[in-house]
Amino acid sequence: MDYKSSLIQDGNPMENLEKQLICPICLEMFTKPVVILPCQHNLCRKCASDIFQAANPYWTNRGSSVSMSGGRFRCPSCRHEVIMDRHGVYGLQRNLLVENIIDIYCLTCEVPTCSMCKVFGAHQACEVAPLQSAFQGQKSELSNCISMLVAGNDRVQTIITQLEDSSRITKENSHQVKEELSQKFDVLYAILDEKKSELLQRITQEQEEKLSFIEALIQQYREQLDKSTKLAETAIQSLDEPGGATFLLSAKQLIKSIVEASKGCQLGKTEQGFENMDYFTLDLEHIADALRAIDFGTDEEEEEFIEEDLEVEESTEGKEEGHQ
Repeated sequence: MDYKSSLIQDGNPMENLEKQLICPICLEMFTKPVVILPCQHNLCRKCASDIFQAANPYWTNRGSSVSMSGGRFRCPSCRHEVIMDRHGVYGLQRNLLVENIIDIYCLTCEVPTCSMCKVFGAHQACEVAPLQSAFQGQKSELSNCISMLVAGNDRVQTIITQLEDSSRITKENSHQVKEELSQKFDVLYAILDEKKSELLQRITQEQEEKLSFIEALIQQYREQLDKSTKLAETAIQSLDEPGGATFLLSAKQLIKSIVEASKGCQLGKTEQGFENMDYFTLDLEHIADALRAIDFGTDEEEEEFIEEDLEVEESTEGKEEGHQ
């Protein structure tokens, strides 16, 4: 009995359709590829392979080595004995009808679905179609849309030309005011760069002076350490002198040298806060606020603004020099 006749003979075709799409082994909807047995029952090929292997444990199909003998197993639905050739379940015919009804396309929701969802699930009230049919329909619709776009190219090109003319004119009108604005900001940049270089040079000079002083102290302490180390080594060696007279002659002088070396260890040091460079800090918040307030206005207002900023900057520098 084939797939179609089983639906006709059953009194409830909806219920029978559900059974026809359920694998009797995994009890889930068929997973492609679907194979049809000689008794006309269907199985997932993976499930058929599992029961075939269980019924024929000595049948091998590893890598390229295929058993030359077949095997047999019973259909899980009707217990009919199925005899396999040397290809095993891969020699069974695929049921393309079942595979085709598994994959359909819901036109209402515009998502892939399956026959089970159409008959029993969330897509019962939806319009569905085979994937290939939906593909061809969408392809035709897209082609029509492309034709519409191509037909309107002349109108679009006219709009583009108008916009390009508007863009060109806007660029020409903007170029002049941009040049003027850039020149004025270049003056500000030059002033800031000059002042920045000056202040950085002052910090660098102070840094070099401090580092030079520290390096000199390090060298002095290293020389003192080297001298003390050698003196200690000499003193330790004198302790190994076997004769008392020899030891007495050298020990007195060594003790005197060690005492003098200890007195000479008081070298220079850096004062507390020597590393501090905070006195080079600038408060530029008021200048930053003034820069943020720059906006388009008359030339007189801009010149007045620049003069006020220069006066504030000179006043700040004078206070800083007085602090130093």
